[in-house]
Amino acid sequence: MSSYYDDLETRSADARAAALAEALPGQIARAQGLPGYAQSLAGVDAARVTDRAALAKLPVLRKAALVSAQGAAAPFGGYAAKPAHGFAHVFQSPGPIYEPGGSDHDWWRLGRFLYACGIGPGDVVQNCFGYHLTPAGMIFENGARAVGAAVLPAGTGQTELQARAAHDVGVTAYAGTPDYLKLILEKADEMGLGLGIARAAVSGGALFPSLRQYYADRGIACRQCYATADLGMVAYESEAMEGMIADEQVIVEIVTPGTGDPVAPGEVGEVVVTTLNPDYPLIRFATGDLSAVLPGESPCGRTNLRIKGWMGRADQTAKIKGMFVRPEQVAALVAKHAEIDRARVVASREGEMDVMTVRIETEAEDPGAYAGSVAEVLKLKGIVELVKPGGLPRDGVVIEDVREYD
Repeated sequence: MSSYYDDLETRSADARAAALAEALPGQIARAQGLPGYAQSLAGVDAARVTDRAALAKLPVLRKAALVSAQGAAAPFGGYAAKPAHGFAHVFQSPGPIYEPGGSDHDWWRLGRFLYACGIGPGDVVQNCFGYHLTPAGMIFENGARAVGAAVLPAGTGQTELQARAAHDVGVTAYAGTPDYLKLILEKADEMGLGLGIARAAVSGGALFPSLRQYYADRGIACRQCYATADLGMVAYESEAMEGMIADEQVIVEIVTPGTGDPVAPGEVGEVVVTTLNPDYPLIRFATGDLSAVLPGESPCGRTNLRIKGWMGRADQTAKIKGMFVRPEQVAALVAKHAEIDRARVVASREGEMDVMTVRIETEAEDPGAYAGSVAEVLKLKGIVELVKPGGLPRDGVVIEDVREYD
C-alpha cells in the first residue's frame, strides 16, 4: 500500500498555485451561473480570481444565509448545480438545512482520510455514523467504497448487536464518533467476544488524548478528520498526527470571526472553506468553527496547508441586556475607525445586572471618543477600555461571556 492516496498530496507550492489558478476561475464562473450567487458574485471577473488573495476579496457565505435561501427556494436555495432529482441523495440536517449527495467515486472525498488511516481492500468497516436523514453515514460509506473496503452499515445505537456483528462479520475498522467505539469494545468484553478492530476513523466529536491512548492500548490506531455535511472533508490527520492536513479539493482560509478578512499566520480565527466540487460550488463558506494554521509541512511528507483542528465556535453571539451582540457588529465597529486594530466585547455581571465592556486595541487615548460608535453599532451602551496594539489575545474570541449563573 503506497504511503499516499495520490500524487496531489505531495505537490510543490508552485504546482499547487498553478492548479489553483486553473481550477478557481472555473469554479467561480460556475457559481455565478447559479441563482444563489446572483447578487453576491455580481460583477466579479471570475478569470481574475486565480489565487487566495483574490478569493479573499469575495463575500463570505454564512449558513444562516443558506438556510434563509433554502426557505425561499427549496431545497438547495439556488446554490446547487442540479435539481434535487439530479443527485443520488438529498439529506436533511438540523436547522433544517438540506444538502445534496452524490454516489460518484469519493464524492465527499473521505477516501483520502480512510487511506491515510490504513484502511483499504481486505478491510470491513463498521460504519456507526447515522444513515437516517443526515449524511454522515453515507459520507463515510462512499469513502470506504473509494478505497475498496467493505462496509457494515451499522448506524447508531443497539450496542449489543453492534458488538455481535463486529465479531461475527470480522470487522477490522471502525468509523463513527470518537466515544462510541469504546462502548462497543466494552460491550464485547462483557459478552466475551473477541474483536479484530485495528483502525478507527472518527469525526463528529472531541477525541481526547486519554481516549486515543485507550484505543492505542488495545492495539487500535485512531485518527480523526474534520468534515461537514455541506462541504464533505475539510482536513484530516495522517500518521504524523501533527494537526490536520487540508483536503486537496478545498481551499481553507482562517478569518477574523464576523468578517471575511484573513488573520495573520498562526492566529486563531473562523474556518472558511471554498470547495471545488462542481455539483455544489460553495464559495467561502463559513463553518462557524475556530482553528489556526500550523507552520510548515507535515512530517509525513504531505505538503498541503495544515490546521490545528477544532478550537471552538466562531459564532460567539451573546445576549446582553436583552439584546443580541454578534461578531459581525464587532467587526463593523472596527471598520468604522481606521485607527482601531481590533476589538473585544466582554459580557459580565455586576450584581443582577449585565455589563458590557468593549476593549479596543488602538494607539488612541480617549475612550470617550468611541462611546457613540459603540452605542450606534452594538445597539447598547457600554464601558470602553483602550489597550495598546497587541494587547488583546490572538485567540479568535471577539465576544467573551464571563457571566456565571449560580
